[in-house]
Amino acid sequence: MAQLTIKDIAKICNVGVSTVSRAINNEPGISDKTKERIMQVVQEFNYIPNNSARNLKMVESNTIALIVTGIDNVFFQSMFGEFEVELRKHGFDYLLHAVSWQEDVVTVATELMKEKRLKGMILLGGQMERPEERLDALGIPYVLCTVAHSSEHPLPNCPWVGIDDELEGYNAVSYLINKGHRDIALVAGQRYDNAVSAQRLAGYRRALAEHGIPYREELVHFTDPQMTDFSPENGYVGAKELIASGVSFTAMFCMSDLITLGAYKALDEAGVRVPKDCSVIGFDGIELSKYMCPGLTTMYQPRVDMVKSSVELLMKEVGADNGPVHKIYEATLIERDSVITREE
Repeated sequence: MAQLTIKDIAKICNVGVSTVSRAINNEPGISDKTKERIMQVVQEFNYIPNNSARNLKMVESNTIALIVTGIDNVFFQSMFGEFEVELRKHGFDYLLHAVSWQEDVVTVATELMKEKRLKGMILLGGQMERPEERLDALGIPYVLCTVAHSSEHPLPNCPWVGIDDELEGYNAVSYLINKGHRDIALVAGQRYDNAVSAQRLAGYRRALAEHGIPYREELVHFTDPQMTDFSPENGYVGAKELIASGVSFTAMFCMSDLITLGAYKALDEAGVRVPKDCSVIGFDGIELSKYMCPGLTTMYQPRVDMVKSSVELLMKEVGADNGPVHKIYEATLIERDSVITREE
């Protein structure tokens, strides 16, 4: 955003230039309401008057932005308040900004940085390939939290916090196999996804292979391209189509807890009892999972720890350049009532 002038402020507030000047200089002659409105605009755009008080100059703010790709993701939503608390502990203002899947996150981050004079930013969710090549050019500290990288590229050469999706997908399916299940259905994301869904699928396949169980395409449901990947709708449609196909399975791995919400409904409508007829395991460990009936067994992501690590890494970046740090957390298996041991 270009440097704001008194004329710009006047236009925004629908007042004269002289009125803006009086408000900036705390001079009499204008109402308290008008003055308050003018100063709100000044503060909103992170501008202060220069010494002559004849124009406004943009200054660096004390704001950290949380830039979220996937604002409707319940797992991410559970982290927003934690980010605000942690950032305010360090004396920073907090700005939440949503980015759609169609937008280029680096372009959005660049514009937001210019507009708000950010002190730093945390990027939450989405997928980026070699992000450091573009983000470093912004010239402000940043950290990536649960930003996916593809199987073709290693972790980025910048601060990153998250889990190993391939490993945790492997752990989830291995748990089902150790419970005696061999015919394990999978409700996945997009077929050609090369990030989170692809890595959890790779974990599913590795677990099968290590236990001598062949991979069967008919047991895997990929999301319709017009549908949100990790959503109840995907789970409902996926489970219905798996049931309708006539393929036999005794367990189901859903790539998110929200997917299991829809899958539960489809299984119930078909008269398939959880866990007696079909064991189900989810992923994320969202609060809702404990209230599902039966209680959902799931792979819990330590969201509070990930938030704290993201902020701590950013504080190091704000203070000094200590080089990239990768903080990889382990998911924790939470056993509830949706999985049983299959008797031979």
